[in-house]
Amino acid sequence: MSRDADVTDARGRPYFFLSYAHTPSYSPGMDPDLWVHRLFQDLSDHVMAMTDHPAGHPVGFMARQMRLGESWSERLAVALANCRVFVPLYSPRYFRSDMCGKEWYAFSRRVTRPLMRQATAAAIVPALWVPVRHEDLPPAARDVYADHRAFGEDYATEGLYGLMKLRYLRDEYERAVYQLAKAIVTTAERRPSPAGRPLDIDEVPSAFEPRTGSRRLRIVVAALSTRHRLPPGRSADCYGPSSVDWNPYRAGVWGGDHRPLAEVAAEEVRRLDYLPTIEPLGEAAAEPLTGEQPDGPAVVLLDRWALADAEQRQLLARMDLAARPWVSVIVPWDRSDPDDPASGDELQQTLEKTLARTLQRGRSVSRVATSGVPSPDAFADVLPTLIQWAAAQFVRYAPVHPPEGPAVARPRLRGPLPGMPGPVEEAADDRRP
Repeated sequence: MSRDADVTDARGRPYFFLSYAHTPSYSPGMDPDLWVHRLFQDLSDHVMAMTDHPAGHPVGFMARQMRLGESWSERLAVALANCRVFVPLYSPRYFRSDMCGKEWYAFSRRVTRPLMRQATAAAIVPALWVPVRHEDLPPAARDVYADHRAFGEDYATEGLYGLMKLRYLRDEYERAVYQLAKAIVTTAERRPSPAGRPLDIDEVPSAFEPRTGSRRLRIVVAALSTRHRLPPGRSADCYGPSSVDWNPYRAGVWGGDHRPLAEVAAEEVRRLDYLPTIEPLGEAAAEPLTGEQPDGPAVVLLDRWALADAEQRQLLARMDLAARPWVSVIVPWDRSDPDDPASGDELQQTLEKTLARTLQRGRSVSRVATSGVPSPDAFADVLPTLIQWAAAQFVRYAPVHPPEGPAVARPRLRGPLPGMPGPVEEAADDRRP
């Protein structure tokens, strides 16, 4: 490779990687991260105007740009290895995010030589999305210099989100974003951080020392496999040795990603900062989907052809009878599948009968998810809503089981002991900070 080619490649590296925590959706059809995307666009416009970054090369990177199924982990790793500046978007949710901690770690550890690692650490330019107290920052963030007041007093007290949402502070938002763009360009050009080797984002730890065992989400696959006796005329193109290998779009006209659909879904689960597990219906139906002590929400990927199998049909009926509100069902159904026309109506009728309660509940969230998701793009659009809905229902409805141990009887007092506040005083005390 020539020296000129090296220079061209260096000039084409993205100036910044915007790392942010995804906000859970609390209403079907809404985009809770819309304002973050607008910030990204404004930053990109300013950085392009301030530099000679070549046309046709992305000036910045954020995960929202990616579509489901495009080797999400690999593209994220490449962006973290090549971006010049890492811009973490501070908020209380950011430092609770396992994925944001992984992004921080992957950027800061992408080179092995200590001197280069110092340059990489200097290339972290924090931005304040929502104010966070210094004492609430993890050690990794406390070591990064951030003078938020340099961008204005209102920015320091309200954060970029507040400046965007409060109309009378709109000018302050423009000022803060312009100053942030200048800081990105200055850091990239005066303290350049070398590109590094992409790290496996799934394997690296979080820089924030995440809480273990939290935010787990199951991906349950109710599908046939080539080990089953496939129904007459049913092609094996969509299946693999196990039911979790199923991808209904593999045999259609879509091309592209031929991985199991569950793996594609798992990438989206990680992107939304949940810890995914993938398992077939036969393993999940006994306890996670129907038992009394669930350990997290679940999204069921349902192959309508699985309803032709008596055993799977019984497991689905048992799941429907349990009626767990934190179990969402999505029915991918490739209408270009050559095996579909002869059996589609019959399988849909069986589905409606077997999962009557589940489908009725699911239609309030997404009719597309329950009636048949026709393409990979449609699957990418509907899946985040189903994930967030299942997680919200788990928090709202899942039973809380206290740890086992002997019951301790609390004494019942007829009145307050001398020197202790009575009921009215106790209530007042509870309201004091």
